[in-house]
Amino acid sequence: MKYDLTQPCPDCPFRTDCREGWLGGDRAAEIAQAITQHQQTFTCHKTLPESANSQHCAGAMILLERLNRPNQMMRIMERFGGYDRARLRMDAPVFKSVAAFIRHHN
Repeated sequence: MKYDLTQPCPDCPFRTDCREGWLGGDRAAEIAQAITQHQQTFTCHKTLPESANSQHCAGAMILLERLNRPNQMMRIMERFGGYDRARLRMDAPVFKSVAAFIRHHN
């Protein structure tokens, strides 16, 4: 997985301007728990997870950085030069909290 994306794609579920409720509250809670509590990565839906070119979701990375909780792979990739948090578009329309993300999709 690569960590090159710097801004969320137009259909990113972490965008504040995505369609309300399209993930469903249960799925949003499951994703939020996976990335914040279980240190899991979240592949951008525009890339194939099986591909060598799969990318970590920029929206998820921005949310995690806003929470000051980058996941373990983000930290490892940063040490090896494969991720640079300074390149993220922190002004992108991404949720500022897990609660707001879940509420939007509920």
